[in-house]
Amino acid sequence: MSSTPQSRHHERLLIIDFGSQVTQLIARRLRELNVYCEIHPFQAVTDAFLDAFAPKAVILSGGPCSVIDEGSPRPPEALFEMGVPVLGICYGQQVMMQMLGGKVERGHGTAEFGRAYVTPEAERIDLLNGWFLDAKEQVWMSHGDHVSAIAPGFEVYGTSPNAPYAITADLSRNFFAVQFHPEVHHTPNGKTLYENFVKLAGFSGDWTMGAYREEAIRKIRDQVGDKQVICALSGGVDSSVAAVLIHEAIGDQLTCVFVDHGLLRQNEADEVVGMFRDHYNLPLIHADESALFLDKLEGVSDPETKRKIIGGLFIDVFQKYADQIEGAEFLAQGTLYPDVIESVSFSGGPSVTIKSHHNVGGLPEKMGLKLVEPLRELFKDEVRALGHELGLPASFIGRHPFPGPGLAIRCPGEITRAKLDILRKADAVYIDQIRRHGLYDEIWQAFVAILPVRTVGVMGDGRTYDYACALRAVTSVDGMTADYYPFSHEFLGETATRIINEVPGINRVTYDITSKPPGTIEWE
Repeated sequence: MSSTPQSRHHERLLIIDFGSQVTQLIARRLRELNVYCEIHPFQAVTDAFLDAFAPKAVILSGGPCSVIDEGSPRPPEALFEMGVPVLGICYGQQVMMQMLGGKVERGHGTAEFGRAYVTPEAERIDLLNGWFLDAKEQVWMSHGDHVSAIAPGFEVYGTSPNAPYAITADLSRNFFAVQFHPEVHHTPNGKTLYENFVKLAGFSGDWTMGAYREEAIRKIRDQVGDKQVICALSGGVDSSVAAVLIHEAIGDQLTCVFVDHGLLRQNEADEVVGMFRDHYNLPLIHADESALFLDKLEGVSDPETKRKIIGGLFIDVFQKYADQIEGAEFLAQGTLYPDVIESVSFSGGPSVTIKSHHNVGGLPEKMGLKLVEPLRELFKDEVRALGHELGLPASFIGRHPFPGPGLAIRCPGEITRAKLDILRKADAVYIDQIRRHGLYDEIWQAFVAILPVRTVGVMGDGRTYDYACALRAVTSVDGMTADYYPFSHEFLGETATRIINEVPGINRVTYDITSKPPGTIEWE
């Protein structure tokens, strides 16, 4: 993955990835400090790459390997001759020590996984400004090997019971190394450490959404010229911000296609079309193909089959409407930086590639269009910030994530128009309740699922035989893990009463309090 011309206007920090599950969090912490950074897998970082990238500083990530093993990942030797500050994290510390003359050994009772506490040495350094205001700092450890001898020139500035070299540095070369993970939520003061590192590396914090907006507009105009661009607008945050940004750059050269597959939430199509066609005066085709999608889904219960049907129909429908736009040469996508990172295999093999970065899978290849991806350097939080910069309504920017297959995966079992109508009404009541109680922005995602069972209930003086529905609401700090939202019993009772009273077809309401990885939130 090469650096884009846009990012070359900024001071840049390079993160060399050795396979840690939380490497993205390093980049997110730095972006929060207005520092532009990119993650590149270790095997892509050659001497020539370092010369071309010209980083102002480098961070070596953690990783699952052992530096003791033959063939374990290494950065180029030239890295340590560049004269730029280097910070090693966990495996990054160990590889620094191993390459610079120190020693790393197997665990032998010194492995640490989880919460630990680091205490300071007598001498304090600028990297640790704001640390150790109390006697110790909580950190998150995750290591089996340990540094048994530090490299020449390094001194110790912090220790833990199982990591005598928890914080080390060679101040003469601005080399720093820590055994723990400052980027994770469980190292509460970790952001301060990163802030100190970029400050001593001389970063001015020039990565702002105002500057990004101006540069992105120039880049879009240079790329597109006088040609036409089409954009698949879902109404989600990513495609919406991309559409408004591109429209600001090229005006009526952009046409958006909003495919209504009949699986949207209540009034959602009207809201999306109203905002983009009426408020932004943006050329928009409202492709109402709900009958096509729902007819094709009739009688289908398997969730994977549903997703494939919806994905295939979407491509066909988008192609049909795109063909009506004369002279279109570019396809706009809301690709984000995590999509780009996760489409690159850490080991170089296909088995661990998480996903393709094309949000509209198969379209660019099938249609022969060139891609415009103005958000591909941004994380989700930055996209929201750019949306604010562009003037999108806060209520729209802050919307909870909504899956591409829509309500199809919130309706386990066979999909019918009647069940979708019940689901839309119940979901609208639930979200209205959350907003009334001022909880919407505290929750990462909330929705109703209509269960594939009917239950016997008594309502008033009569017996009913209607559907049960489940409420789900989760919180997330960083989008990597999720936990249930702890509603009060009063809230749940009030919400259940409203749904049963206001939504014909439901006579029982449950609340899911299981914790989920985000990838399973929408699929179970």
